[in-house]
Amino acid sequence: MLLGELRRERNGAASDSMSFRGKPCGLNLGVAIPTIRSIASAVGGDHAFARYLYVQDVRELRIAALWIADAAMVSEPDFDFWASGIVNSEIAELAAMSLFSRVKCVDSLLEKWCAESEILCYAALMSAARNEYATISVVLSAVSRVLERFPDSRLAGYGATAAVMKVFEREPLMARDFVSCLAVHGAAANYLREEAEWRMEE
Repeated sequence: MLLGELRRERNGAASDSMSFRGKPCGLNLGVAIPTIRSIASAVGGDHAFARYLYVQDVRELRIAALWIADAAMVSEPDFDFWASGIVNSEIAELAAMSLFSRVKCVDSLLEKWCAESEILCYAALMSAARNEYATISVVLSAVSRVLERFPDSRLAGYGATAAVMKVFEREPLMARDFVSCLAVHGAAANYLREEAEWRMEE
């Protein structure tokens, strides 16, 4: 039924024009994110159903699953399951926005995913940028590790900047000190410095 609703919203032109980093899902119907979210909201919370949808190699079902899932039921042993579906930057961003912005174990997520692939590092940092449970020291340590591991990654720069700017909202002095003392070099770190220069203006 859910797939049928999504098929009715199919947009082949949108599918062909999508741009992201990483691998595409096996099937992409080109449905707009607000439409997917609306359909998922009508389903409501159902964690078991979300896990079932998530393993389907269909872009729209995987994204819908991220809104249907129950953040309270996500724990450290589940990280590998959710990581397996984060195959590109679009899903990384939506996972951060819809599910991992709400999990309490975000510090553990940062520790694990920031030691893995570029896409998972991006997902973890974007999650921390939206999650009120993130510990500042853990966030900044994760940012440093990601910038060192992926010095020329555009995604690393975007994720690091989002995470540091969230720290800035909570502790401006710590964020400024972190950026000013950052010893890492490369395009990703330079992007963070350039963004921080104007976004942290007093």
